[in-house]
Amino acid sequence: MSPRDGPRVHPPGHCAGNRSSARRIAGRRVKLAGTVTLPAPPSEVWSLLTDAPRLSRLLPGCEQLEPDGPDRYKAAVKFGIAAISGKYAGTLEFAEKKPPHSLILKLDGKGLPGFVKGEGRIELTPKGDTTEIAYTGEAHVGGLIASVGQRMLDAAARKIVQQFFDSAKAELESTKGAAAEPNSPVKAHRKGN
Repeated sequence: MSPRDGPRVHPPGHCAGNRSSARRIAGRRVKLAGTVTLPAPPSEVWSLLTDAPRLSRLLPGCEQLEPDGPDRYKAAVKFGIAAISGKYAGTLEFAEKKPPHSLILKLDGKGLPGFVKGEGRIELTPKGDTTEIAYTGEAHVGGLIASVGQRMLDAAARKIVQQFFDSAKAELESTKGAAAEPNSPVKAHRKGN
């Protein structure tokens, strides 16, 4: 800065050393996109994704998912990144449902660590006896949780999505195994031994 530029003037409440606080308030955007294959036809995957009791078991940290109107649920989730963790309360909503092909998930949650508001699209495509899921989404994250940095937020979001789909795969495989068990002649024969 040269002398003729004069002193820098900042808006009230702003100071150069307080940039991280401003960033926490403003928030960050987290974008996700990818594909995953699940071991069931689209109708079974659709049923899993839209059944609240089953869905609640898939969501990492989900402590509550209760109906709050058509295709809308009250949610309570415990979540943390690095040393910042806490509970979020909010809503999860299904929109633009086209069974069993696509839907949009909307989420809005707040807690002591901050807030999360986002939307994601899920598309299901049959691939033989499996389903390919293509997902895209974006979330706005703010408050203290946003102070951890963009890389950590992105990594945490990817981890949550991976855990969700790993749980979905395990749920579908266990359902498939349980359904096959009673009809299996080998199992019935072994029970008699």
